[in-house]
Amino acid sequence: MLSLASLTLLASTVLAQSSFSPTRPPAIPLAVSNPYLNTWQQAGSDGGNGGYLAGQWPRFWAGQVTGWTGLIKVDGGAAVTWMGAPNGPAVATQNSFEYTSTKSVFSLSVDGKVGLNVTFLSPVEPTDLKRQSIPASYMNVEVFSIDGADHKVQLYSDVSAEWASGDRSAVAEWDFGSIKSASSKRAESASGYSTLQTVTVPASSSASSGASSIVEISSAIEATTAASVSASATATGVAQANSITYHRFYRQEQQVFVENSDQASWGNWIYACSHEGLTYSNGGVDTDVRGAFINNGVLDNDLNTNYRAISNQWPVFAFALDFGSVGSTPQSALFTLTLAQNEAIQFEYDTNKVQQLPPLWTSYFTSELDLVSFFYNDWSNAQTSAASIDTKVATDSLANAGQDYLTITSLAVRQVFATTQLAGTTKSYHLFMKEISSNGDMQTVDVIFPAFPIFLYFNPDLGRLLLEPLFINQEAGNWPAAYAIHDLGVFPNATGHNDGNAENQPLEECGNMIIMALAVAQKVSGGTAYLNQHYEILKQWNDYLVIDSLIPSNQISTDDFAGSLANQTNLALKGIIGIEAMAVIANLTGHTADAENFTSIAHDYITKWQGLGIAPATNGSLAHTTLAYGMPETHGLLYNLYADTWVGTNIVPRSVYEMQSSFYPTVAMQYGVPLDTRHTYTKLDWEIFVASIASPSTKSLFISKIADWLGKTTTNRPFTDLYETESGDYPGGINFAARPVMGAVFAPLLG
Repeated sequence: MLSLASLTLLASTVLAQSSFSPTRPPAIPLAVSNPYLNTWQQAGSDGGNGGYLAGQWPRFWAGQVTGWTGLIKVDGGAAVTWMGAPNGPAVATQNSFEYTSTKSVFSLSVDGKVGLNVTFLSPVEPTDLKRQSIPASYMNVEVFSIDGADHKVQLYSDVSAEWASGDRSAVAEWDFGSIKSASSKRAESASGYSTLQTVTVPASSSASSGASSIVEISSAIEATTAASVSASATATGVAQANSITYHRFYRQEQQVFVENSDQASWGNWIYACSHEGLTYSNGGVDTDVRGAFINNGVLDNDLNTNYRAISNQWPVFAFALDFGSVGSTPQSALFTLTLAQNEAIQFEYDTNKVQQLPPLWTSYFTSELDLVSFFYNDWSNAQTSAASIDTKVATDSLANAGQDYLTITSLAVRQVFATTQLAGTTKSYHLFMKEISSNGDMQTVDVIFPAFPIFLYFNPDLGRLLLEPLFINQEAGNWPAAYAIHDLGVFPNATGHNDGNAENQPLEECGNMIIMALAVAQKVSGGTAYLNQHYEILKQWNDYLVIDSLIPSNQISTDDFAGSLANQTNLALKGIIGIEAMAVIANLTGHTADAENFTSIAHDYITKWQGLGIAPATNGSLAHTTLAYGMPETHGLLYNLYADTWVGTNIVPRSVYEMQSSFYPTVAMQYGVPLDTRHTYTKLDWEIFVASIASPSTKSLFISKIADWLGKTTTNRPFTDLYETESGDYPGGINFAARPVMGAVFAPLLG
């Protein structure tokens, strides 16, 4: 690895050269598909190199290196680095970078002779759950002449065993093979599975999948095609023509449902490429393997069986490709990286009954190599789908609030979807969410709440899939309290809190669950039946709101890092809106007496709330809501007001909307409006909730300040929701990153 001094020197040679569109984000998404396949290029100056693909190692969202290297040789000259930070070679010149909702695209050049376009695409498929369930990401590299002459081009890429575990002392194991399709196009059997033959060299024990035979044939087609296919592998494991060649590596001692430094301790990592005449090295020493390419432009087709600790001579899994003579017409190489796990989530679905749920992709593919083949051959479809998602987000964002808003929304998409995991079978499946970086909980209700708008925007049924595990667990009696649970455990173990020992945010979570249930019912088919199914427990949670909403007891809210407080004005409003939302639910489900009672209570409370929580105008301040009752010198973001518009309860007078909209600009700082008067930091998700219901000028102020912060912040980890409004940096000691709450930025698009 390069020293800090070397990194600084390398960065200094290119920092002035690249453009960034629409902005230079704090971190650039590379392979961002699920909570474990989640690697970025740090950009902010707190630790990043300014947004350059070469000269710095990619990193997992939590900060540890996930080694990924790219080298190129032109006309047999000195090797040049286009990705990562290997010792020795100079770095390519980065000319531009651009991101969309699904892609990160780097344009580089080498010695003024050859250009490279490196595209990282992590598909987002909200309405195609088969594809959305695939834990994989693409890297496509285009090379072309930029000086009018033809050039001989050789390309290299490797990934390291660092992807396989957060414990660098853990021993990694690996194998190598080829997947040969029955034809040049993906063939489908009657069962819908690809007809594949796979060759693995050497035979070794792959703990997660059990894929260990010399020749594996997809079980869906074994009976009808085994006699007609043939394959062979030489002792050196030469990659077969017209096949997908792969490296498979994994932690030797698999620890299912265990994380180390937030990385998975189980599953198989599969790095794949298909290119005529490629050479490779499987498990070699990083410096030796890269050195072979630097010196010769090819690799030795080495199958290294010295399985060892990840940090012991850093095993790497490399491909070298010879493009031959390259002119102005681009030639390309496609790489895919997949994390294949047969077990995804532990879920307590009934009283003291825990299921081990498979990832949903296992219902669509007969094996992990079938999955890899499908994904690799689906590149054309993936590009088309990605362009559609990019266009949708761009069109809607620009129409709603302009380019600054698109700068924000397009950066959030991959981040949010990569916090989720589809698990189960096609007969019964759920969408699980990890509360990345704050504490690792799963199905955290007050994290799902701000994230919800992005799911309702793309596919409202995803919202239902997120809530269902919470309903199932609590309706089975696994949570002893009368109020709603905060979370279902620590990812990936949704084993609940039968003992009642959990972080308690009673008013917060009761209000959130009722509001989100109504939001789902308003968007999905069969919404009334959905509400009827859960009416009893929703009413139970509403009973708690009736008791505690108007005068909230001393408790924490979703902003738990700010501490507990009694009589929180904003928290009380959530409860009151929740009660009115329950009145709407009662009406929809035919519980008319309940509806009349709940709406009467809610209207009484909102009238009293205005007397308790609004500070009148003074010579020094406009009228505004307070942080807590009886504290007229305080203020805060009244983000829970958004729910009144979101689900159409319309219980809060318009005068409150107008009052807050006029007040926020008077307390705005350089990069936004502080969360409340206790601190100068803010929460970006709540700023967008507030902007969604503000006047056009106030909405524009919020969005422009956030977009300005996004391009200037020194934060270097994935898109944080918590930052200082003056410095733009992280608050002291709190480095939120890659969190699902950024789904909130789609709130203005819900209408």
